[in-house]
Amino acid sequence: MATVKQIKSGLIDKIHSIKDREVLEALQNFINVKESEFEVLTDEQKAMLKMSDQDVKEGNLISQEEMMKRNLEWLNAK
Repeated sequence: MATVKQIKSGLIDKIHSIKDREVLEALQNFINVKESEFEVLTDEQKAMLKMSDQDVKEGNLISQEEMMKRNLEWLNAK
């Protein structure tokens, strides 16, 4: 597992190699976001995320195509 120092060093190296101004500005904006500006999840949202993680681990997934098919069937049944 990488140390904080190693992670910082790796990030600095990657940032030095970026030539695209827009990417650098996006990184700068991300870094400048204050913690308070991050949306805090409710307990219910956290529970839903845990349930989603469990579904992924158990393979309870369907493709986007299948989901769209089911949605159309549901809409047409009304």
